[in-house]
Amino acid sequence: MKLRRMPFERPTDYYDEKLLSIDEELCALLQKRKEVSHNNPGYPKLEDIATWADKYDVYEDLLRSLFGVLENEEAFKPQVEPRDFQKYIKILQSLEKEDCLYTVPFIKQYSNASVVHLNIDREYNESLERERFHRNSFWHLQIGKGYDCRVTGGGGSQEHTSFDFIVTPGLPEDLSGMTLTLKEYGTPFQKKSTGLEVTFKL
Repeated sequence: MKLRRMPFERPTDYYDEKLLSIDEELCALLQKRKEVSHNNPGYPKLEDIATWADKYDVYEDLLRSLFGVLENEEAFKPQVEPRDFQKYIKILQSLEKEDCLYTVPFIKQYSNASVVHLNIDREYNESLERERFHRNSFWHLQIGKGYDCRVTGGGGSQEHTSFDFIVTPGLPEDLSGMTLTLKEYGTPFQKKSTGLEVTFKL
């Protein structure tokens, strides 16, 4: 399953032009917030949010949602869609960890990006059935400075799961010495690591 961002449509044609300067000021404050936090804002204490909601007559749940969106700004980064397929680079590396077999069979090269393919295989265990809903659900790839890695989706069954990661810029033809580090997280936005990490040295 591939995750593709749907085109955004303006929800309404109405807009009060008197809000224009206020909305621009909001944008300026967002920029200032990014600069002050060095792109690592965290999340305000719930008691602070409750105080602000009361002070400024704003719904508390609205503020919680707002700060949740701001914490996960990277999720809104424009996505690169691979184009002009060129070749497969065979990797064929596997390792076993915590009763699972992790395999990177190949990397697909495109003119503007690379796609790293990951397979996760496990023997079905009925006692672990509840865990399958979160285990291996949120994986993130790290390659090194200068490379942006984004998961495009995943799918499978109790015994087999696969993921694709778009890497930009594209990886070089010679991958010798590069390391693929895959980390599992409890959420899709890389906030709470489960501690499970798998590394492939190319």
